[in-house]
Parts: sequence; C-alpha cells; structure tokens
Amino acid sequence: MTPSTSVLLATTNEILLDDLLRLAAAASITPVVEPDLLGVRRRWHSCSLVVVGRDLAEPLARAQPAPRSGVVVVGSGLDGDELYRSAFDVGADAVFRLPADETALAGKLADAVDGSVRTALTLAFVGGCGGAGATTLAAAVAVFGNRRGFRTMLIDGDPLGGGIELALGIERDPGDRWPKLLNASGRVSAAALRSALPSVDGLSVLSWDQSDVTVLPPDTMSSVIGAAQRSSDLVVVDLPRRADPAVEEGFIRAAATLLVVPCDVRSVAAAKRLVGPLRAVAGDLRVVAREFRPQVLSALDVASHLSLPLATRVGHERDLPTAMDQGRFDPRPRGPLSRSAADILDLFTHADSSAA
Repeated sequence: MTPSTSVLLATTNEILLDDLLRLAAAASITPVVEPDLLGVRRRWHSCSLVVVGRDLAEPLARAQPAPRSGVVVVGSGLDGDELYRSAFDVGADAVFRLPADETALAGKLADAVDGSVRTALTLAFVGGCGGAGATTLAAAVAVFGNRRGFRTMLIDGDPLGGGIELALGIERDPGDRWPKLLNASGRVSAAALRSALPSVDGLSVLSWDQSDVTVLPPDTMSSVIGAAQRSSDLVVVDLPRRADPAVEEGFIRAAATLLVVPCDVRSVAAAKRLVGPLRAVAGDLRVVAREFRPQVLSALDVASHLSLPLATRVGHERDLPTAMDQGRFDPRPRGPLSRSAADILDLFTHADSSAA
C-alpha cells in the first residue's frame, strides 16, 4: 500500500511545533499536526513522513506502532542519550537535534513530498448488524489475497462469531489459537507466530478454540497484530461490533476498515449507530453494501445514508452457506463474493501494483 505524501507532525511541545511548522513552510508543505497519541496512531499509515517530537516518542513506543519506514524523532540539543533510546523504540530512521540539524531535517521534509512508504496492508472487517456477512467477506479477501501471492494472515478477532476456522475446515488442525496467546505482550516474534498457527494452502489463520475465553487484553491484540504485520504482505482482521479496548486496538492498527451493511432500512439504521464510534478509531472507514433480491435500498443509497465512501458491493452466493457448514470455503471464481474480494484487493493494492 502506498499512502499519500502528507507529513505528520506529532508533538505537544508548542516551541518545537513552531520550529517544525517553519521548516515545513520552507519546504512548501502543509503538514498534518497531531498532539494526541490516538490521532497519531490513526494517521500512522497515511503519511509519507512522520515527525515525532521527543515528548511523544516514549508513549508512542509503548503503544507498539506497526513497523514502517519514514519515521524520524526530533529533540533539542539539550536531550541526552534517552532521545536515541526513544527513537530506537519507535523504530525511527533518524534522529534530529534542533537547531543544529535544521538543514538536514528540512531536506528530509522536502524529500517526503515525492517519497512513498510500503508496509503490510491491514484491513479490518466488521458487520453493520448481525448476520451482515463480514466474516465471510473477510475470509474471501484473505483467501484471494493468498492466491494472488500475498503472504497473508487471517485473524478472527470475534470470539462470539461463527468461527472462521470452521468455515475453512481447519478446526481440528494443530496449531495455536487465541487462548494460547493471552500472555503475549511486547514484541512478539513474527516468525514464531506464523509457524505456530494452523494454515490452509499457505494462509495462516488465528482463531478461537472451544474454551470460555471471550476477552483479550489490548496488549495481546496489539502485539499479535504487530507480529502479523511484520511477517505478512496482507493482514485481514475480522472484528466484532462491540467496543472494548482490544477491539479498538484492532481498528486502530488497520489501514482501512470495511463496514459490511445489508441493503435494507433496519440494517442501515443499526449500522448508523456504529459509524460515529468507528470513526473515532478507524483511520479509513468505508462501506461494503450487501445486496439481495428483492432489496429496498441500492448500494449507493446505503453509502449515502451512512455518509461513507462505497468500497464495493457484494451479492448473495446461494450455495456457499451449505459448503461452509461442511468446512468447504470455495466461492465460485466468477461469483459475487469473488468479485467483491477482488474489488477490495484492487482498491487497496492498486498503487503498489502500479509502482512494481
């Protein structure tokens, strides 16, 4: 994924911000300014350069942002070695001390206008109402991404859902499930995570077992998704509608969130109540309209009522529910689900394909 070429300035220090804005203006850049840690994390994927002030470097490091290039930490000449420790923890490419390094930082800002950042594409899926089909679509996007050659991981973040691994027919396969990872925190080994999970045709899947565990610590969700991002080209996360810190962590760490909504009045009304809370944690929120016959609303109507961009539409695939009950997830190659999965992959990977 190639985000826009904007520059993010992350600091609560007004004196430092004045210096950074002056340097940005000299480079003909109008930056995005975020003094709030949540705002920084929401925009983490969408800016070509992230400039982190010394004051936010330590709390950002504790939040374990997804690894990416194009991050620098800026402090003053009075800062000691702790400036470099903070930069290392954030995963920064460089450290600049002002005013001594103003010329070098100005050059970095200027270079950002034409620069690009590549990182693991992470997509979150959530249903606008019960039975919307978000899990099925998430599984389809992961399966087709895997078939396209992306190193893919599918993460089931909904302990009360139908179970992705049941649909894929791997519920009896050996490998770790979420309850085995409850104590995961800090930097989880990406290679160890991938090797521990069950897989189907090379697609790694993290789901749930039959235990009573239904809640995850947010640190676990953060650490596991971070490890998935470090070992994958594509990470697909199926998330529930309920709000808790671990679920919010999933939305925050995703580059985009797809809200799946059936084309009827009641479903749209239910989804509308989710849009506000989702906007607070999801950086790029779009709607997928689930069509059926007869339908009351069009896909464009759904997008308009929710004031969200339409990512794609998905139709009903008659034989798929029976196949999934039998542990066979095999959408027809030219069926509606396959077309929708292809649309979503094309939408979010087009820039990378063009640059290749």
